[in-house]
Amino acid sequence: MKLAIMQPYFMPYIGYFQLINLVDKFVFYDDVTFIKQGWINRNQILINDQAKLFSVPLSNASSHTLIKDVLISDIRYEKWKKSFLTTIMFNYKKAKNYDIVEALIESILLTPPKTISELAIKSVIEISNYLDLDTEFDVSSKNYSNAHLSGQCRVLDICQKENANTYINPIGGIQLYSKDMFSERKIELMFLSAHKTIYKQFSSEFIPFLSIIDVLMFNDKKQVLEMLNDFELV
Repeated sequence: MKLAIMQPYFMPYIGYFQLINLVDKFVFYDDVTFIKQGWINRNQILINDQAKLFSVPLSNASSHTLIKDVLISDIRYEKWKKSFLTTIMFNYKKAKNYDIVEALIESILLTPPKTISELAIKSVIEISNYLDLDTEFDVSSKNYSNAHLSGQCRVLDICQKENANTYINPIGGIQLYSKDMFSERKIELMFLSAHKTIYKQFSSEFIPFLSIIDVLMFNDKKQVLEMLNDFELV
């Protein structure tokens, strides 16, 4: 079985979905510390043909708080949601898939979530369902009882509990894991390096690695599924 473990990100870039599509089971790593200025509650979309950041408003974001315990601001959420959907409308209304993708985003944001983990996981699962991906999902805080472990040891423990024979991680984590340690446990360690998949946006100058929102706006489901295979394993 192929396994991947990643922090839950809200509307992440296509490389995140390449990883999901590649594995049999994907575990949301929600009981590790929140990374401020990271990508858990934010990403980028096109605004006036430039990459611009959007951020879900939080109320207790801290590097001492677990992701699953980071609350979304209930005071600011509805105002932010309205503003975000308006921004999406003004900047993507001429995209060929605007209607269906806007409806998807609206359904993800409809019920006010309590935590960023809840919203991020919902965004990933609903988009995966839209793309008809058949990967199984799980959440680290609910099923593994290994919060006393950390780093590579904890990942290995989850792999062993799942009887995984292959663990795949984004290329950014290549310095964090030892192939020898995985091999000792009869687990193959591999790293996914996403290519700069180019598709037609509004401008002639392509802007890569934006939120999956941008990919879905400009590409039909079949095209996106082809993009999910545009990577290298090392």
